[in-house]
Amino acid sequence: MPTVHFTPALKRFRPDLKTIEVIAATVSEVVMGIEANYPGLSAYLVEDNGALRQHVNIFINDTFIRDRKRLSDRVSAGDEVHVIQALSGG
Repeated sequence: MPTVHFTPALKRFRPDLKTIEVIAATVSEVVMGIEANYPGLSAYLVEDNGALRQHVNIFINDTFIRDRKRLSDRVSAGDEVHVIQALSGG
């Protein structure tokens, strides 16, 4: 199962966030697994149409995902998935 890590910035929405493992073959399924573990969190990660929000990045191991619209990038057992929310402001 892929392991999902979260940026500390997301803890303002879910202080209980911890690294989790999900059953998933694609990034889209990773997001569904995140939602199953942390209901409501996916609204901060993806748009209503399922595309990744502008200020969110997802890495599989050390590589940015390529498909930000359908989240079809493949993940495998043992992959490390990092969900990172960029911060903005001054």
